[in-house]
Amino acid sequence: MIDLTSLAITALAFFVVAVSPGPANISNAAVAMSFGRRTSLVYGTGLSCGLVFWGLVAASGMGAVLQGSLYVLIVLKLLGGLYLLWLAWQSGRSAMRPAADKVPLPSKGRWFWRGLILNLSNPKSVIAWMAALSVGLGPDDGLASVVAATVVCIAAGFINNVLYSLLFSVSGMMTGYRSFRRWIDGVVAGLFALAGLGLIKSAFAR
Repeated sequence: MIDLTSLAITALAFFVVAVSPGPANISNAAVAMSFGRRTSLVYGTGLSCGLVFWGLVAASGMGAVLQGSLYVLIVLKLLGGLYLLWLAWQSGRSAMRPAADKVPLPSKGRWFWRGLILNLSNPKSVIAWMAALSVGLGPDDGLASVVAATVVCIAAGFINNVLYSLLFSVSGMMTGYRSFRRWIDGVVAGLFALAGLGLIKSAFAR
């Protein structure tokens, strides 16, 4: 039976990772500001489809883990927690920098394929997927739970890219983001740290 609470926790964990400022999100925001909402939605769809590919890869691996050793799941949770703590450190460093890193804007045309290729070229996405799936899944969960968790995470990824397209196509949003970037990165760092510590703690829970 699918645990709705665990499913919600998994979706929230993935959304926190997906919504955090990074090359894909910032490039989507830049596309929205420069070329408009419709173009950004096409570009964001490509980004989302790239995430789907790595999600299917991660879900296949997670299914094998749940059918195998409990100790492998524990190790996976520990590695996922450490990865989230590393993301917290990266976001913390970004919050301490007075100026944001510049993200190159993609050239015009073939927006869907540009978004797709950007996320397909980032195999680290599968680590984020595994970390998020590890948050809500346990050794007693079956294939149905893995499929359900993957579906809600895919939905969260699409929602994230749509939100970026809608919000940053509004005039002045990029300026506002730059003004509050350090605060945003600081909050994101705290969320990553809490999620990472929580995942490490769950690895030792019985």
